[in-house]
Amino acid sequence: MARYPLSLPIELKQEAEELADIQGVSLNQFILWALAEKVGDLRHSLDDPAHPRITYRRGASGQPTPLVRGTGIRVQTLVLAANKWGLSPTEIAREYGLRESEVKEALSFYADHRAEVDSSIRTEEAMVE
Repeated sequence: MARYPLSLPIELKQEAEELADIQGVSLNQFILWALAEKVGDLRHSLDDPAHPRITYRRGASGQPTPLVRGTGIRVQTLVLAANKWGLSPTEIAREYGLRESEVKEALSFYADHRAEVDSSIRTEEAMVE
């Protein structure tokens, strides 16, 4: 096993020690566990590097849903605003409190992932009916 010196802010170290104690493991084991979890998440990330402002979050159904990063606004919501309601990117940005560049990226993401987003829209519409 490789050794790696690690400097932690005091408050973070204290919180990690408390959580490790609750879990019944050493701080070293806790840090190894947390790092392995994070690396696994990043390795298995669904995010598309071509669209850095879009990320996925698993909803209550467990299905990953693309959203505008840092918001709870789903890509499909913006797609519906554009396609069903005929709003422009500027109007959508104003309506949802986003930057126009975020809306344009969401619509670009949709162009690249149309089948996935359309499937989510159809599934949701079927649930409503």
